[in-house]
Amino acid sequence: MPKITIIGAGAVGATAAQRIAEKELGDVVLTDIVEGLPQGKALDLMEAGSLFGYDSKITGTNDYKDIEGSDVVVVTAGIARKPGMTREDLLKINTKIIKEVSQNIAKYAPDSVVITVTNPLDIMTYVTMKTTGFDPARVFGMSGVLDSGRFAAFIAMELGCSARDISAMVLGGHGDTMVPLPRFTTVSGVPITELLPEVAIKRLVDRTVNGGAEIVNLLKTGSAFYAPSAAVTNMVEAVVKDTKRVLPACAYLNGEYGKKDIYLGVPVKLGRKGVEEIIELKLTSDEKKALDKSAEAVKSGIAELSA
Repeated sequence: MPKITIIGAGAVGATAAQRIAEKELGDVVLTDIVEGLPQGKALDLMEAGSLFGYDSKITGTNDYKDIEGSDVVVVTAGIARKPGMTREDLLKINTKIIKEVSQNIAKYAPDSVVITVTNPLDIMTYVTMKTTGFDPARVFGMSGVLDSGRFAAFIAMELGCSARDISAMVLGGHGDTMVPLPRFTTVSGVPITELLPEVAIKRLVDRTVNGGAEIVNLLKTGSAFYAPSAAVTNMVEAVVKDTKRVLPACAYLNGEYGKKDIYLGVPVKLGRKGVEEIIELKLTSDEKKALDKSAEAVKSGIAELSA
């Protein structure tokens, strides 16, 4: 069985462990610095296995040595957003955490594929790649899968149709400058531009951009974890099963879309080696402008790190 490590046993990490175990994608190592937390949640999940019928082994640990030999490492460690906080507010705090995590991944799981979840996501993915020294194809972030999932959910609610029939596309940074693409978002192959008036599409796009903040404001004491953990699980599945799924992910660009040395949400082909191909869409001038603006926001965050 593949070995899948999740660093950070908070709501996103623990729920991802649950989903991965239930799908039997591999054995799970749940890691956290808080003593007892990953052990307790892992034991709870093992006990659930006898009731839910899965044989994945879940181990909780505070020792990075236990991640040795991992095929996939999911990084959810860091503090979550609180009401009124932007993802960028988290920058300095989470950079320190991610650097330490990345050094341990490089030491104990040097052959792993790394999926980052920690916000601000695009910048943290960049920090992870630079700190581990891994090939950028093996380090990518969960952004577009979550954002596209949210967009698809809102479209399904609007049209009163099955969410399964919707294929949504969201590019750009995982934040206020993300770029939902209605032209490339379809219901059973029909673009939503054929099914919904422009005013409705704009409303759904705006709701998608603010999807995370909407949940933070409702919960008041936490942030989203059901949908983010589902997005992570889809990405882990694509890697461990080598399915070559085409999904929007936060990937390293080296000339694609006219961008260099930056992580940004774009459609990619995911397989066992990580990002196996970056797919370049032909964008309109307005779409390109929106993506450029998103890239600039990420670049300014990266620049802040060395300031």
